[in-house]
Amino acid sequence: MIVAGEASGDIYGAGLVRAVQATDPAFSFFGIGGPRMREAGCETLVDSADMAVVGLVEVLKHFDVIAAAFLKLKKILLETPPDLLVLIDYPGFNLRLAKIAKRAGVKVLYYISPQIWAWRQGRVKKIKRLVDHMAVILPFEAPFYEQAGVPVSFVGHPMADLVTVSLPRDQAAVSFGLDPFRQTVGLFPGSRRSEVSRLLPTILGAAGLLKQHFPSIQFVLPLASTLTDADLAPWLDQCDLPITITRDRIHDLMRACDAVISVSGTVTLEVALVGTPLVIIYKLSPLTFQLAKRLVKVEHIGLCNIVAGETVAKELIQDDASPEQIAAEISHLLSDDLYNGAIRTQLSHVRERLGGGGADQRMADLVVSMAVQP
Repeated sequence: MIVAGEASGDIYGAGLVRAVQATDPAFSFFGIGGPRMREAGCETLVDSADMAVVGLVEVLKHFDVIAAAFLKLKKILLETPPDLLVLIDYPGFNLRLAKIAKRAGVKVLYYISPQIWAWRQGRVKKIKRLVDHMAVILPFEAPFYEQAGVPVSFVGHPMADLVTVSLPRDQAAVSFGLDPFRQTVGLFPGSRRSEVSRLLPTILGAAGLLKQHFPSIQFVLPLASTLTDADLAPWLDQCDLPITITRDRIHDLMRACDAVISVSGTVTLEVALVGTPLVIIYKLSPLTFQLAKRLVKVEHIGLCNIVAGETVAKELIQDDASPEQIAAEISHLLSDDLYNGAIRTQLSHVRERLGGGGADQRMADLVVSMAVQP
């Protein structure tokens, strides 16, 4: 059984499923995932698009769907237990499921750690009780778990293998129907419907301001696998901007951009690995934000900044994530070559911190060894 509750987890889960089945074709997977995991051969009983929400208020709105998914998997764990439960991030749901697995005598492999080093560090005690092995993707996470007595492996970050660019900037632009002689800004509103509804209007507001300052500018918006055109329609239908919507070849698309407006998440690391300057934005409901301010213990929210250990991409959070401030930072990136070049140099160091490739195969070896152990 494998559980990936969000778009990034769907990507990592698909790579893991393929690597395991290449190692031993006798393995089969089922659980929660998205289109990439289905394409890799995983039977998805629940679609991750229905699970991808963040924040207390947002989770409460989707409680019925999330609870039904939990009960479905709980029943299987107790009645027809699998050989192994693989959990990918998504801690609020997955740690509860790990408790059921323990009761059922099912071994638990947790892939991609909850960010307990950032907030609620006391959860490591629960993880020690419920998880048989942690597989972490950031180098500083392994010592954290070792000190707590949790069996852990640093497998490397799968993005080190996944982020590949096949075309130079101009050719990439042409391949998406963009004019390579015009400046291009990527609009990355996230993979969750709740993120889109909260952040896309702000992003489009910033794009409108940029259009006033750079009349020939063009925009491109990649649609996450967890979203449909209908999820964007309420805002794009009212928008009079030159926006190209795409679905595939996300890393070539990032290369085609001169700058990117991105919500916080795994995508910021992908943009950084491609080397395109970006501004990171995020907003939560007021209640969730006030809770987060009291609990979070890290200086940065952007994954590329966390990995780098410094601010390589400006972060605009909550009230600071206004169309005016976003447009000002993108304008700076587009018009100041020295500033742009300095950001690109800092971004080039991010890959070095992620270790070599091969995360999928190291994870596959862990899955096989744990599943076959008595």
